[in-house]
Amino acid sequence: MDYREVYRQWCEDPYFDAETRAELSALTDEKEIEDRFYRQLEFGTGGLRGVIGAGTNRMNIYTVRQATQGLANYIVSQNGQEKGVAIAYDSRRMSPEFAEEAALCLNANGIKAWVFPSLRPTPELSFAVRQLGCTAGIVITASHNPREYNGYKVYWEDGAQITPPHDKNILVQVAEVTELSQVKSMKKQEAEAQGLYRMIGPEMDDAYMEELKKQSIHPELIPQAAKELKIVYTPLHGAGNLPVRRVLKELGFTQVYVVKEQELPDGNFPTVSYPNPESEEAWELALKLAGEAEADLVLATDPDADRLGVYCRDQTSGEYISFTGNMSGMLIAEYILRERTADGTMPENPALVETIVTTDMAKAVAGAYGVKLFEVLTGFKYIGELIKRFEEQNSCQYVFGLEESYGCLAGAYARDKDACVAVMMLCEAAAYYKTQGKTLWDAMVEMYEKYGYYKEGLATMTLKGIDGAAKIQEIMDCMRREPKLSLGGFEVLAVRDYQADTRKDMKSGEVTAAGLPRSNVLYYELSENAWCCVRPSGTEPKIKFYFGVKGTSLADAEQKLERLKADLLNQESR
Repeated sequence: MDYREVYRQWCEDPYFDAETRAELSALTDEKEIEDRFYRQLEFGTGGLRGVIGAGTNRMNIYTVRQATQGLANYIVSQNGQEKGVAIAYDSRRMSPEFAEEAALCLNANGIKAWVFPSLRPTPELSFAVRQLGCTAGIVITASHNPREYNGYKVYWEDGAQITPPHDKNILVQVAEVTELSQVKSMKKQEAEAQGLYRMIGPEMDDAYMEELKKQSIHPELIPQAAKELKIVYTPLHGAGNLPVRRVLKELGFTQVYVVKEQELPDGNFPTVSYPNPESEEAWELALKLAGEAEADLVLATDPDADRLGVYCRDQTSGEYISFTGNMSGMLIAEYILRERTADGTMPENPALVETIVTTDMAKAVAGAYGVKLFEVLTGFKYIGELIKRFEEQNSCQYVFGLEESYGCLAGAYARDKDACVAVMMLCEAAAYYKTQGKTLWDAMVEMYEKYGYYKEGLATMTLKGIDGAAKIQEIMDCMRREPKLSLGGFEVLAVRDYQADTRKDMKSGEVTAAGLPRSNVLYYELSENAWCCVRPSGTEPKIKFYFGVKGTSLADAEQKLERLKADLLNQESR
C-alpha cells in the first residue's frame, strides 16, 4: 500500500477521531502528505520519537497504541503481565494523553499499568520500575528536542532502557502489528475496576528523594556554605522544578533562585524554542537573573530532567562561564572519587563508566584514584546495562557514569542519567570549594593543570526526509570506502568500525575486534591524544561528528579542536 492509500484510509476510516481526519483532509502540500505517510514512525532500539501530528510517521495516539501493542505482545510472551509496567511522562504536549493510551492498551492485554498522576523526571521512572518490581517501564518524553516533538521510551525490569535481546525482540513484535484490528484498548473506568490501571502514590517520590540524598558525601559542609552560595535554577518548563528544588532544600541549600518565567510546566515552551541546556538561547533568562542575584551557579535541566547544563561565575572577571557536559561530569567525578578515597567510603573494585564520545579526561581521573574505567557505545542505556552486568557477575562496583551530552548518574539506585542527582552533587561540590574560597571554575582550572587541557566538541548536519536519510548513509558508506590517513593535522593511528566490529591499526594493517555491540559508528584514534567519531543520530534526522583533543593550554586545545573540526567537516561537504 503506497503512502497515498494509507493517507486516504486515515482520512476516511471512522476508527480515527474526527479531529485527526479533519487535520489530514485539510492538507494540500503533497510533500507534507508524503512525509507523514511514507513510512511507519520507526520504533528504534529505545522506542519512538517524532513530530506530534496525524499520520503514520508522526507521534499520535494511534502510533502510540500500535507500539504499545507490540510491547504488550512481548511482555505476554515473557509472562510479565502480573508484574506490570510503570509509566511516567513529562511536560510536553500530549504527554498525559499518550501515557494514558499506553496504559489502557496494556490493560486490554491483561497487563497491569502503574501510572504517575502527574509529570515526573525520567530517572524517577527508572527508579520506580525497580521499586515496584515491574517487567518494564514507559516514559513519554522527547527529552531536549524542539517543542513539536514527543517520544516514547521503553525500559526493562532492571530499570535501564531496553538493550539486547529485549530491544530486538520488541522491535520484531512491534513490526508485526500491521493492522488496526490487532491493537487493543479499553475504557479507563473498566481498567480501574479490574485493578489493571493503578496510580503511583507520593511514597515513590519520598523513596526517590532518600536515594538521591544517600549520594551526598559531605552534607555537613552545606549549611556552612549555603548562606553565601547563590544558585539560579531553571527547569525550562519541564519536570525538574519540584524534585530539584526539594532535594536542594532538604540538603540545606537556602539561596536558590528559580526563573519564574520558566518555572511552570508548559509543553509549548513559550520562552524558548529549543528547551535544551546545550543551546545558548535557553540560558537568556537564567543568566539575566543570575546577574541580578550575583549568583555563583546557574543550572538548567531539560524537560524530562535527565540532562543538566551549567554556568559558573568567575570570581576574577565576574563573567559567567559555560560548562560542557564533559566539564560538569568531570567535576562531579573528581569530587566523588577524591572524597570517597579520602574518607574511606570508596567500595571495593570501583568502576567509572563513560561512552566512547565522552572526554578522555575520564581516563586520567579514574587512573589517578585507582578506579577501573569502562567505555560503552553512545547512549546511557549501555551504562545502565553495564551496571546490571557488574551486579550479576559480582565484579565491579559502579560509582559514577557519564556521557558528553550533559548526562550522568552517581549511584546505582536508577539506571539512567539523572539531572536531579547531578544538580545535588554539583551544588555539594560547589559548597565544598566555597569553603576553600574557590569556585567551580577554579576547580576546573586545577583539573586542567593536573590532568591536561582536554577539550571536546560536537557538530551536526540535519538531513530530513527520505533524501536526508539516504545522504546520511552515503556519508557513512563513503567514509568506510575511503578511510582517512590524517585529520586536522593529526595522523590517523587506528579506525574502529563498530558496525563491522573491527579495529584497524593504520600502520601495521592489523585488524582486531572493536569489542562493543555492533552499531553504525566510526571512531578515529589520532596522534597527540586526539580523536573523532561519526555516527547517525538514533533519535533525529542528523549525522553527528564528535571531536576531542588534549592541549598544553586552553588556547592550544581550542586551536587544535577547531582545526580538527574544520578538516573533517570540509571533507564531508565535498
